[in-house]
Amino acid sequence: MRKLALFMVVAFALSASAAQKKDSVNGRYYKLFAPLTFYHSVAGSRLSIASSDPDEVNEAIDQALMHIYLNRPDLVQITQTEQNESGTIRQDLIEQPVVQVVEMVKQAEPMPDMPEAEPVEVVIEKPKFWKYKGDGYLQFMQNYVSDNWYKGGESNYAAVGRLTLEANYDNKQKWKWENRLEMKLGFQTSPSDTVHKFKANEDLLRLTSKVGLEAAKRWYYTLQMITYTQFARGFKANNVKTFSDFMSPFNLSLGLGMDYKVEALNKRLTGTINFSPLAINYRYVARTALASSFGVETDRHTHSQTNFGSQVTASLDWKINDNVSWRTRLFGFTSYHRSELEWENTFTLKVSKYISANLFLFPRFDDGNNWDDELGYWQFKEYSSLGFSYNF
Repeated sequence: MRKLALFMVVAFALSASAAQKKDSVNGRYYKLFAPLTFYHSVAGSRLSIASSDPDEVNEAIDQALMHIYLNRPDLVQITQTEQNESGTIRQDLIEQPVVQVVEMVKQAEPMPDMPEAEPVEVVIEKPKFWKYKGDGYLQFMQNYVSDNWYKGGESNYAAVGRLTLEANYDNKQKWKWENRLEMKLGFQTSPSDTVHKFKANEDLLRLTSKVGLEAAKRWYYTLQMITYTQFARGFKANNVKTFSDFMSPFNLSLGLGMDYKVEALNKRLTGTINFSPLAINYRYVARTALASSFGVETDRHTHSQTNFGSQVTASLDWKINDNVSWRTRLFGFTSYHRSELEWENTFTLKVSKYISANLFLFPRFDDGNNWDDELGYWQFKEYSSLGFSYNF
């Protein structure tokens, strides 16, 4: 291989030196650049006693090719006989220089100057952290009230209206603030009542506000406030005495604890359950004459001591099917020397988009009220109604 390389270098050197001569510009060097071929002239000149071509360039080329024929015949790709059969080399391509002809075409118009990026109008919408919703109804009902119901009233046929408004804040990260305002007011007329033409049989004004910081999935550290009173005075049939009134009583509960978001049964059961091991219950009675009826010392507006204790609340909505739903609210508070428990249940039968029937059941326990010989500290209220309803 070293000898072969040496011969090739010699051949290139000789061809380069010959190319510098004006009378040596011809096609005799093509053997160096064409595919390796077995030429008859090379073998003939090597076997001849007298060299017929005194040209040292041809002599060097033939000597190099002969060395390859003898030592590396496997590199030979074709013979001169096969080459002649396939055709001859065009002499004009060998002797005449190749001149590239450049044809001019129509000049393209220059590209217009454009900015690197087209201006894009970007619209940034303010995140909607607040959500609002509500529902209401106006219905007629048959009402049952136990004789010791703490706000008065009697069994009768009447009408009731309710409006619930919600404004909930969620920053999509950690904080939530939920607010619910419930207003319910109903009136009744009783033929047996010769003192009052009509009186309130359902009366509620309640605000629930809760601030939560996410602790884990569906769990929140919460501070919850519940306040409630009523709109109008409460009477019993054929009795001029006022049993309750606006701010008589007024209840305020503050609880610090944990809140759990309920989501079950394919999201048909939703709501919250709140546990507040640290809670304060405050009661105010504007009419001092009613103080003792609500567990406050006589001739006082509030308790002499603040009621500290524990509290649990639950608010759940269960869509049993497309037409029947159940809304329940549970509230319990104990100061370990006084207990209060309320359990509101509303079963709704959706007759059409705007017509529904309700069944309301409300057991209540409060040992701060007066003792009843039949029910003790338990109270119970029930009514059924049919009328118009609307959600928004």
